[in-house]
Amino acid sequence: MNNLFQNIKFDWLGRRKIFIAISIFIMLAGLASAVGRNMSPGGTDAFNLGVDFRGGTMVTVKFRERPSEDDIRGALNAANISDAVIQSSTNKPDEVLIKIPLIEGSTATADGVEGVSQEQVQSGAARVRTALDKFGKEAEPNTSFDERPDTAYMIVGTDSVGAIAGAQLRNQAVMATLLGLVGILFYIAFRYDWTYAAGAVIAVFHDVLMVLAFFSVFQWEVNLTVIAAILTIVGFSVNDSIVIFDRVRENIPLRRNDTLFDITNDSINQTLSRTIITSGLVILSVLSLVIFGGEVLRSFSLALLVGVTLGTYSTIAIASPIAIWWQGKLGEARVKEVLVPQMGEKMASASRRSVTRRPVTR
Repeated sequence: MNNLFQNIKFDWLGRRKIFIAISIFIMLAGLASAVGRNMSPGGTDAFNLGVDFRGGTMVTVKFRERPSEDDIRGALNAANISDAVIQSSTNKPDEVLIKIPLIEGSTATADGVEGVSQEQVQSGAARVRTALDKFGKEAEPNTSFDERPDTAYMIVGTDSVGAIAGAQLRNQAVMATLLGLVGILFYIAFRYDWTYAAGAVIAVFHDVLMVLAFFSVFQWEVNLTVIAAILTIVGFSVNDSIVIFDRVRENIPLRRNDTLFDITNDSINQTLSRTIITSGLVILSVLSLVIFGGEVLRSFSLALLVGVTLGTYSTIAIASPIAIWWQGKLGEARVKEVLVPQMGEKMASASRRSVTRRPVTR
C-alpha cells in the first residue's frame, strides 16, 4: 500500500483535550435538541421517526402504465405527503405499495395492538388519491381499465400498517447491540489489553451518540435502514481502533525505553496513511449515495456518512486517549503497591507477551 505520509510527527494525543471538547459540544447540542423539542409547547419529537416506527396507512395502487418511483414520490410530495415508502410488487409489475405516515389529528386504536384507526386509513387513502390524480382519473375498484379507457389508476386495497419496529423489536435490537459490544470488549481485552478494550467500546458508544445527535438536530428521518447503518458503523469503528492498537502492540517490544504516550502517538501517525485511504474511499462511496441515491437511501447514506467520518475521528480522539489515560492510572496505582515497579511489572496483555508496563507522561 502506498504511504501517503512519510515521517509525519503530528502530536494527536497532545491535542486530545480539543478533540474531546468538540465531541462533548456535539453531543450536548444533540441532547439539547432532543430535550428542547420534547419540552417546547407544540414542539416536535426528539427524532423524526419514519413509517417503520410510527405506523401509518398502506395503499395498494394498480396503474394502467406504471410511473417510475421518482414520479410517484414527486406527486406525493406535491400533495404534502412526505416520508412515504414506495415498494414495487414483484409478481404484479403494474401494482405499487405506498406507505404514508400517520396524519396528524386522526385517532389511533386504543387497544394494545400497534395499528391505526379506520379514520386514519380513509384519510390516508384520500390524500394518496389526490396525489395520484396527477397521472389521470381513478377507475372504480370493481372495473377494469378496458372498460374505462380514460382512467390511469385504481386503488385496489387499503390497510393500516403498524409500527414494524415496535417496542419488542427495538428492545431486541438494543440487547443484540449491547451483547455484541460486550463480546468486542472481551475479545480486545484478551487479545490486547482491557484498557484498550474499554477505549474501543467507549468510542463506539461515542459514534452512536454523535450520529443520533446529528439526526436530532437536523431532523433527518429515522427508519429501519438507519438502524442497519448504526450497526455497520459499530463494526467499522472497532476495526479502525484495532488497527492502531495492533501497531501499538508491535511497537512496545521494539521501543522499551519510550513512554506509552509517545508509542501510541507514533503508532497513530504510522497507520494514518491506511486510515486516510480506507476511510476516504468509504466516505467517497457513501457521499455518492447521499448525492445520487435518492430519497429511499437518504437516511441510510447520511447515517453512514456521519458515522464513518466520526468513527475515524473517534479512533484517534477518543479510543486512544482513553486507553492511554487508563494505562497511566493503572501505572500510578501499581507504583504505590510496588516499591520497585521496573522489576517485572507487565502489561495486562500486549498479546500475552512479557512486556514491562511503562510510565505514561504528558
